[in-house]
Amino acid sequence: MAEVRLENVCKHFDEVIAVDNFNMSIQDKEFVVLVGPSGCGKTTTLRMIAGLESITSGDVYIGDNLINKLPAKDRNIAMVFQNYALYPHMTVFENMAFSLENFNRPKDEINQRVQEAAEILGIEHLLSRKPKQLSGGQRQRVAVGRAIVRKPGVFLFDEPLSNLDAKLRVQTRIELKKLHERLATTAVYVTHDQIEAMTMGDRIVVMCDGLIQQIGSPLELYDTPANKFVAGFIGSPAMNFFDADIINEGNAIFLQADEVRIDLPAEISQQLAGYSHKQIAVGIRPEDLIVCAEHAPGETIQGAVEVVEPVGNETYVAFNAGSFSLIAAVGRKTQIKTHSNLVIAPSMENLHLFDFENEKAIC
Repeated sequence: MAEVRLENVCKHFDEVIAVDNFNMSIQDKEFVVLVGPSGCGKTTTLRMIAGLESITSGDVYIGDNLINKLPAKDRNIAMVFQNYALYPHMTVFENMAFSLENFNRPKDEINQRVQEAAEILGIEHLLSRKPKQLSGGQRQRVAVGRAIVRKPGVFLFDEPLSNLDAKLRVQTRIELKKLHERLATTAVYVTHDQIEAMTMGDRIVVMCDGLIQQIGSPLELYDTPANKFVAGFIGSPAMNFFDADIINEGNAIFLQADEVRIDLPAEISQQLAGYSHKQIAVGIRPEDLIVCAEHAPGETIQGAVEVVEPVGNETYVAFNAGSFSLIAAVGRKTQIKTHSNLVIAPSMENLHLFDFENEKAIC
């Protein structure tokens, strides 16, 4: 059993609060990703689980064991670092065997474990080489292999793909996901890349300024973000935002952003009770902006196209709608030219509204 529990965990560096009241239960064999911008506290949280950073307050459990003061070597964890942390004077075999030798494991067992891990990762032919003779992707596999041979209860990954090129990152994250399913071990993975988080995690923890913003599956975070930060962080291209006033006109409620008016359906209007004549933040994802042939006041937004970016499978179109700019993701065969007039209709069922003051989701 390798459940990991963090209860009211805090970490202070003098007056700086790096992690504030972190609470989460990571289930046995679950792959959890901690994601957020630099300085949000994700790596500090991982290092507290690993025993590389002391805990200011709170408790960390692996299974039923409180591990706050347990040395890192006794926590039944293995960690893959961002810079791989391989010993340059040792061969691949010696790097992978090093931790087992420290635990005085028999030579036959060490040889067997290293060979098994090397076969899993496809690096049997590299065992006699030294790190300087390896590519970045090969070094990354060796670092993972060094973790595998320990047969830990928990794998910890600290941005292990950040030093790889874009194509190799895609390939390697697929391999890591397959490896997790094969080994059936609990994994905690840290990254600043929301694409990595979305594609790899069973659940994702979004962090900012040391606080958990939301925990959920990739689709939960994408479809129902808890606040404006999560909505803007998850998704590429990022969600569009603009500020608007809520206006009541008879029985109708609509959004007004300067000259742009958006009529709201009844199901959304009901959720805006108490927000009449107040300002809110409106969010809409690029793929939920639909190109239209003609402008229909109250239903569409029109503006001048500023930039057209073909990316292969689709095209990103940035256009100015007066006081704010939006990005629409349109089909790759849609013909749109710079400086032309664009008319789009926001998908009402995918519209996101946020409280202007606390930035929490309204609907």
